[in-house]
Amino acid sequence: MPNPILAQANSASSILPDIEPGSVLDMLLNGGPMMIPIALSSVLALGYFVERSVRLTEGSLGSKRLGRKVLDSVRSGGPSEGLALCERESRPLSRVLGSGLRNLDVPYLERTKAVEDAGSREVKRLSGNLRPLVVIGMLAPLLGLLGTVWGMIEAFSQIATADGLGKPELLAGGISQALITTAAGLCVAIPTQAAYYWLRGRIDRFVHRTEDFYLELSELLKAAPGHAAASGGGLPAGAAVRAGLDEELGA
Repeated sequence: MPNPILAQANSASSILPDIEPGSVLDMLLNGGPMMIPIALSSVLALGYFVERSVRLTEGSLGSKRLGRKVLDSVRSGGPSEGLALCERESRPLSRVLGSGLRNLDVPYLERTKAVEDAGSREVKRLSGNLRPLVVIGMLAPLLGLLGTVWGMIEAFSQIATADGLGKPELLAGGISQALITTAAGLCVAIPTQAAYYWLRGRIDRFVHRTEDFYLELSELLKAAPGHAAASGGGLPAGAAVRAGLDEELGA
């Protein structure tokens, strides 16, 4: 007598599709029309990530070596030599440091405002292309959800017709297409969000680095002859840049 359990297992194995090397690509191609905007958003996210990764390197922002060179120039030749070095080096770090040196003899509040403006400009330029990553990270799951709803509508529409009655495989196919778009949207959104926070971490490290060097520069300016009275205490360059960062990135 045949074993009913084995018979059911053989029947189930015959229903399951064979996994082939091209099955993943076929699955993506069968995801429906919403796979097109999801694929385009993944290409855009990759492009923005590569562009920001190149522009947000430590060498492009201003390395510790550059900060030490500015401090050594101020120690050896005074603020004028440090300012000349900052003007020669076109880096965000040197521009923020140069803003304080350029406004050395103005009142403290005016100098602080100049540092805040310089920090805000640099952070705005650095974080200018991070917003698209945020937008893509938010829209990709929504596009996947829209594809899911669209697939469910098509699936139940086929079942509602006379030709679809008694054919549950039509419903299964529609649900499968719907779930593919959801998975694709999440596969785009998760690495995009991770890339955004990774790049923002680079800007955060630049902020801390700028703050550290400006604190040291402030101490040097206090001891400079003829500038002690104008120094007015520590220059909150790092705090100014961080305020600009929070304003630009919405933190």
